[in-house]
Amino acid sequence: MSKEYYKKKIVDLRASLAKEKEAKKHDNEYYARLIKSASSPSSKASYKKSKIDHADSHDRHIEYIKRQIESAKESLKREK
Repeated sequence: MSKEYYKKKIVDLRASLAKEKEAKKHDNEYYARLIKSASSPSSKASYKKSKIDHADSHDRHIEYIKRQIESAKESLKREK
């Protein structure tokens, strides 16, 4: 692979990281609205659990992207 490939990959991964962080923010706002407007305690608990599950999923994906960025940086160093 070329240096340009890894540089482009890093830029693309950083954009993907920003999108994922934004998606997490939107999901948190969405579930906060659902929790606030929930009529029963059971639905409120269900929304809270969903909010936590989705936030964890976003966190795992963010960490995965960060690992990919580090890997691409290491590969770029090896190319030089």
